[in-house]
Amino acid sequence: MTTCRVTSLTIFAKQRGRAGPPTVLFEDTSSGAPAMRTPGYNMAGPANEMQGDPAGNNLFTDPMANAAMMYGSSLANTGKDMVNKEFSRFVSVNKLKYFFAVDTRYVLKKLMILLFPYTHQDWEVRYHRDTPLTPRQDVNAPDLYIPTMAFITYILLTGMALGIQQRFSPEVLGLCASTALVWIIIEVLVMLLSLYLLTVHSDLSTFDLIAYSGYKYVGMIFTVLCGLLFGSDGYYVALAWSSCALMFFIVRSLKMKILPSISHDTMGTGPSNKPQFRLYITVATAVFQPIIIYWLTSHLVR
Repeated sequence: MTTCRVTSLTIFAKQRGRAGPPTVLFEDTSSGAPAMRTPGYNMAGPANEMQGDPAGNNLFTDPMANAAMMYGSSLANTGKDMVNKEFSRFVSVNKLKYFFAVDTRYVLKKLMILLFPYTHQDWEVRYHRDTPLTPRQDVNAPDLYIPTMAFITYILLTGMALGIQQRFSPEVLGLCASTALVWIIIEVLVMLLSLYLLTVHSDLSTFDLIAYSGYKYVGMIFTVLCGLLFGSDGYYVALAWSSCALMFFIVRSLKMKILPSISHDTMGTGPSNKPQFRLYITVATAVFQPIIIYWLTSHLVR
């Protein structure tokens, strides 16, 4: 019996030695050693299958998706055309581009004329085939670039002046900006109404009037800067200089637009043929500029 048991144990030990290392049912994660991989399990299989899934690419080849994209694009283009059409009914884009056709040379010369108009001799606006030359070609042509930039600079300078005086707030700055804008609108409307009621025919368009009205912001910037740097004395000296320069500029510029115009609608008995009415409009427009300059700048200097 003892011999049989020894033989059985020997056979069992040989079988265990041939079977190799035991199979690990649970991985030991208590140590920093790398985990053992169990043969027969591929953990990267589902990820590879997800990366190779062509479902995302089918979105761009789907006929319904393409049709929806084309419809959305056509709808956006239609809306853009409608906006441009409605905008063109009130504002001529080509005419608006004319007033922004400027360059650095023109801007510098125009600023010098606005501040020192007494040295300028030729005030006549030049034409080419009955079409006025662009501002970059003629320094006497009105533009909207300088008034627009001057208006923005005036608003920024107003904010700085209010901040220096510890009176800055968004509401006050918005009120100053809206007041300056309303004054230009009122001035242009009064000018158009005066020309209409007095039946004065001229080459002045609405954009021309906006340009000439907006040139006052250059003098306003100069006045406020002198007031901030040199106090109230510097403010009043700059106000007097900029007011006289602007009035001289307005009279000489509008003189070439209003005074030489002759109405051919009447036979000489109507008020449109009386030169004094054109002169009154020109002088009134020039005299009104210093009043607006003082009204919009006096509260910024203490």
